[in-house]
Amino acid sequence: MAINQNLLLPTWAQHATQQALCEQLLSQRSRWLVTGAAGFIGSNLVETLLMLGQDVRGLDNFATGHQRNLDEVRDRVGAERWRRFSFIEADVRNLSDCTQAVKQIDYVLHQAALGSVPRSVNDPLTSHGVNVTGFLNMLDAARCAQVRRFVYAASSSTYGDEPNLPKREDRIGNPLSPYAVTKLVNEIYAGVYARTYGFESIGLRYFNVFGARQDPAGAYAAVIPKWIAAMLAGKDVEIFGDGETSRDFCYIGNVVQANLRAALQDMTGRSEVYNVAVGGRTTLNQLFEIIRNNMALLGFDYDRQPIYKTPRAGDVRHSQADVSKAQLGLGYVPLFDLKAGMKEALPWYVHLLADVSMQHG
Repeated sequence: MAINQNLLLPTWAQHATQQALCEQLLSQRSRWLVTGAAGFIGSNLVETLLMLGQDVRGLDNFATGHQRNLDEVRDRVGAERWRRFSFIEADVRNLSDCTQAVKQIDYVLHQAALGSVPRSVNDPLTSHGVNVTGFLNMLDAARCAQVRRFVYAASSSTYGDEPNLPKREDRIGNPLSPYAVTKLVNEIYAGVYARTYGFESIGLRYFNVFGARQDPAGAYAAVIPKWIAAMLAGKDVEIFGDGETSRDFCYIGNVVQANLRAALQDMTGRSEVYNVAVGGRTTLNQLFEIIRNNMALLGFDYDRQPIYKTPRAGDVRHSQADVSKAQLGLGYVPLFDLKAGMKEALPWYVHLLADVSMQHG
């Protein structure tokens, strides 16, 4: 089926390398469950799936997700496509909720989790409950329902203290935080379910994802939205450590693409994990300048220097992905590096935060 040029597909999906993927989805209407649907990554998955003619069920308990994200998706996809979306307000820690959610579902994209290393250090029990018990509930419910594919959000934190760069899927170290432990346990359970039950799954080890609908508020906000919010408000930007800590920042479009490719990937009764990133390295000091320069292009001048603070417990020093396995195994193409992704994401943040300041002005 040819792609209708009137579809308001995300920029990544309009790229020539993604045409076959989009056409496959448009010609194959399936039923998808997205857990964490009101969250940052989940809502972007819901939007793209609806745009590509799929039937989507969302699940979220709004612990970290927001109704405004679903409202934005509704406005973007239009009334006709929105009718193919249903929503369950539920908690993955409740097995009966998971069992209900997977009924008559073909593909599960499991994004529901409590992110953040500092959050897990401060409250390891809740992180374990959501990220391990919730994961196992959803994995087993999906197995019992005989879904075609279970794709889940894994994490680069799994690499722990493994010193080599770039990070390769077959080489991990010791976890450095409770959060990292929870994500490693997910991979272990997925492997056991493949060997014991022949249940197929793919874990996607995300590296520092950013983009539209990533929450800039709260104590555990990711660094990019948190810094953008501080700059727009004229407040100090805080850097933990000396600023030479480096990360492989990955734009949300790359992540959505990887999820869809993983769901449709041919495999027989096994589990796999893939890095989802760009393959680059950016220090926090470099990130600060990139954000500030892009803000200036939009007419926001920020003249403060960052405030350096004590490094945080559980943070790794450097992170960079080898994405060759995902390129070969999934056909994954990281279309957006940090600078390209920033140009796409920044106008959304400016619009959101301007609306918030008007509401509180």
